[in-house]
Amino acid sequence: MTIDLTVADGIATITIDSPKTRNALNPTSSRQLVEVCDQVAADRSVGAAIVRGGGGTFCSGAEREVLARAGEDPADPERFAELGAVYDAFVRVGSLPVPTIAAVRGAAVGAGVNLLLATDLRVVATDARILAGFTRIGIHPGGGHFTLLGRLVGREAAAAIGMFGVEVSGARAAQLGLAWEAVDDEAVDARARELAASAARDPELSRRVLGSLRAELDPPGVSWPAALELERGSQMWSLRRRATTK
Repeated sequence: MTIDLTVADGIATITIDSPKTRNALNPTSSRQLVEVCDQVAADRSVGAAIVRGGGGTFCSGAEREVLARAGEDPADPERFAELGAVYDAFVRVGSLPVPTIAAVRGAAVGAGVNLLLATDLRVVATDARILAGFTRIGIHPGGGHFTLLGRLVGREAAAAIGMFGVEVSGARAAQLGLAWEAVDDEAVDARARELAASAARDPELSRRVLGSLRAELDPPGVSWPAALELERGSQMWSLRRRATTK
């Protein structure tokens, strides 16, 4: 697994690149993603960041082995920390001090959905597949999933996607407000970069405007960190149950 970072014209492009696992995250790659985000945050020449997946797909979630190990003994500190590292990755993306855009091609599944939800704006391929899918494999979503999802699409769509496991196409995602724009697959990266370029022209202003946007528009109620902890126990229980009923 490689997390690539390139910076050009004030835009940081973060690419998750693990073709064998369709860009699934594990503890090592998640920590790499956090480190890359730290680099982006510290580089004052950066005014916007794009998060994307290599090989024509976005992110297939957490590696199944990580979920399986967590289910073996949810209370084990090492297993708990492994899954927590995946959470830390998309929380760090969501706390970047520059505007972030998810460029979503192919599929976003499980924790990959949380990753795209963590960004400030999403450009998706019309034929992209967005599938939370947690309940389909017998586990609780975790990661503050409903807080993130509900902010964008409201209760009804959050229930359909997060609880009933409904798959959403890129075109439908744009209709629901889950994405800003759906474009042809081959145009996703260019469109994301076009949008990012506007913010990247003035990095100092971009960072200040983002701070105001988040302070004013992030809704009251359960905060993301609180939601993450609220869901953690239920997710670990579901992982343990899944491991013991196979």
